[in-house]
Amino acid sequence: MEKIIRALRANSRSGFTLIEILLVVVIIGILVGMAIPRLGGRVRQAEEARARGDIQNIGMALRLYELDMGEYPNSLEALTTNPGGSRRWNGPYLEGGIPRDPWGEEYIYQRTDQGYTLKSSGLDEVERDRERSD
Repeated sequence: MEKIIRALRANSRSGFTLIEILLVVVIIGILVGMAIPRLGGRVRQAEEARARGDIQNIGMALRLYELDMGEYPNSLEALTTNPGGSRRWNGPYLEGGIPRDPWGEEYIYQRTDQGYTLKSSGLDEVERDRERSD
């Protein structure tokens, strides 16, 4: 019986104290506080990388359209639907429709005399240097 009482007393003292728990919570808070600002910059870099990738993909679709039709389209919608029922159109050139930029805006496309300009307005809706002209 005496052995059982000693075992119970030993088990009742084998927990964490309030001070130890608070110390662990403070350490975890400091680590999280250091990690979040670093991850915030990575999110923006990932969004910009996605926008550049989208522009490259749309650019490839525009070049394929130009090879088939002989000229660049007047709008990006021509990459997904046949404009005017042309027999030379071999699309759709973009599967799943025209993507939006990572910030939910449409990509800005303009047909020019030399080819086209394609850009994203970016996070703060200021035009960025994500342009591609042919």
